[in-house]
Amino acid sequence: MNNALEAIALSIRSLSMDAIEKANSGHPGLPLGAAELGAALYAKILRHNPKNPDWKDRDRFVLSAGHGSMLLYSALHISGYDVSIDDIKSFRQLGSKCPGHPEYGDTPGVETTTGPLGQGISTAVGMAVAEKMLAARFNTNEHKIVDHYTYALVGEGCLMEGVSSESSSLAGHLKLGKLIVYYDENKITIDGSTDLTFTENIEERYKAYGWQVLRGSMYSFEDIERLTLEAKKDERPTLIILKSVIGQGAPTVAGKNKAHGAPLGKDGLAEAKKNLGLEGKGDFYVAEEAYAFFKKRNEELAQAEAEWNKTFEAWSKANPEKRKEWDLSFAQGGADEALVKSVKLPEFKKDEAIATRAASKKALNEFAKALPNLVGGSADLEGPNAVGLEGISAFSHENPSGRYLYFGIREFAMGTITNGIQLHGGFRAFCATFLVFADYLRPALRLAALMKLPSIYVFTHDSIFVGEDGPTHQPIELLASLRAIPNVLVLRPADAEEAGEAWKEALLHKDGPVCLILSRQNLPVLEKADLFWRESVKNGAYIVKDVEASACGCSLGKPERTPDVTVLATGSEVSMAVKAASLVKDKKVRVVSVLSKERFETSPKDFKHSVLGGCKKHIRVVTAEAGVAQGWEGWTGCKHDNFSIERFGTSAPGGKVAEHLGFTAENLAKLIEKK
Repeated sequence: MNNALEAIALSIRSLSMDAIEKANSGHPGLPLGAAELGAALYAKILRHNPKNPDWKDRDRFVLSAGHGSMLLYSALHISGYDVSIDDIKSFRQLGSKCPGHPEYGDTPGVETTTGPLGQGISTAVGMAVAEKMLAARFNTNEHKIVDHYTYALVGEGCLMEGVSSESSSLAGHLKLGKLIVYYDENKITIDGSTDLTFTENIEERYKAYGWQVLRGSMYSFEDIERLTLEAKKDERPTLIILKSVIGQGAPTVAGKNKAHGAPLGKDGLAEAKKNLGLEGKGDFYVAEEAYAFFKKRNEELAQAEAEWNKTFEAWSKANPEKRKEWDLSFAQGGADEALVKSVKLPEFKKDEAIATRAASKKALNEFAKALPNLVGGSADLEGPNAVGLEGISAFSHENPSGRYLYFGIREFAMGTITNGIQLHGGFRAFCATFLVFADYLRPALRLAALMKLPSIYVFTHDSIFVGEDGPTHQPIELLASLRAIPNVLVLRPADAEEAGEAWKEALLHKDGPVCLILSRQNLPVLEKADLFWRESVKNGAYIVKDVEASACGCSLGKPERTPDVTVLATGSEVSMAVKAASLVKDKKVRVVSVLSKERFETSPKDFKHSVLGGCKKHIRVVTAEAGVAQGWEGWTGCKHDNFSIERFGTSAPGGKVAEHLGFTAENLAKLIEKK
């Protein structure tokens, strides 16, 4: 068996060196240094089926140190995934299945876009949470249909990044025993030895998190297999520290920082091949023993899935209601459309004053009743974010069937774990914090956008109207910055009714993350001029207050509603705009609520014209939002028609802050009245 593993490891080194050299770009240090782990994982440890990368009960492997992607691509190719030798040869080239870092959706067998260091292990924590949740709700005494592990490979860089600390701390607290992380301990980073910056005791650090920590050699297949088996016996997550040499097998770079991020070069490659016994074997060499091993191994793996399918069918017959719930849970995006549309949203009285965060909670709980796989939580702000799930218990080691997640004060980890749950499948996941903390989790939101994951991010306390907490907690630039991320849907409801529709639109959205932007302060429930606003809002906007109808002067005598000014407002500024319009005496003012700026901007031209009252070239448009004007400039004829806030706030009651900044209905009315 070890001979086959050695042949696989050698082939991983061969493919990695040649692909990086051909691309003249890449990171050979990790694939060379951790080839034995790659071989052991795909040949012996992982329960997977290369012919069906989407098998629901497969083990997941996350290469958190994503720069070492050729380790993963080589292992995927050799083990029989749909990654050809030509794909390997086109490493880092346009349209390749083998991009520079693993990208979700580009390559069969890649479980997540790991992106910058630290997010991979954190996403793996989310996958382990999802496995534990699914097992608790679907396994029975007679049939175990959810029983898999989540593995990750990290390096020093991953463990230096703060997000790995956040997520590892929570993983230890939750006792995620089916999370096993291998630490490639080579003590080298780009700048040189880790002694320059990183001298903490990782073993003791992870023990303090509540992990089991084991040690061995990267170059002992016996160590890797034995330690993995030992890890599986413990209810805690496990960190397996494997002592290694970066660039192992390449004499010109082994153990040196220059092995990290550059090709070996012609001479270095020749020296490495000579040292490894690859001289004369040609480029992109794969040992026949490696292919032969996986030809037989894949029959065994396919049989393992076939046995699972039999168990699954037996479980389905014995538990028809659970099977129905399973199918609904694994609907595209994790939310069954029919169930979402069947939910009766909470009703509110006109002019009732209620914060959109409070209305959001009412809607969320209605959806949670209909969607048993809707799970999520908050970063220590369950009450202020108003995301508590009534009558639903919290997820914990003792209660893995719980649906509410207490993330603690770990915003970045919360975002990555939410992504991991969503990636795993079987759930629709949300998380929540204050809008001003969006930057703490922004990298996770960005990766969700890259992967087009429909994770839901609830952001409350959305403006200067937060008040007394002061400028550090009063977001000014965050709405613009969130909208700047491609594939992100930002929804900022104007009142309680819109908050319910926003949740519905969020749950129906399948191809990217959604940000729900909610107010702390009470807002009036508005009278809507558009009687079909619930349909119109699917295009991002609708008319809240319209102008009086007048005769058009044509032979048909049909009345027309042509405004002198159309105000585009979002969130709390819609009611402000309605008040401002009532103060304007000599102009016809239409007020439009823009629930989603990006949806409105991409809506059909005829729809936009009907909402604006004509082409924006011929209608004066004013925008109103309690934040910077960035992104709204294209809607107005001149920058002065963007009613915005271009400076930080101050500490005072919300209304006083607005008065101090001149952000009032009265000043908006004055702007509208200007020629």
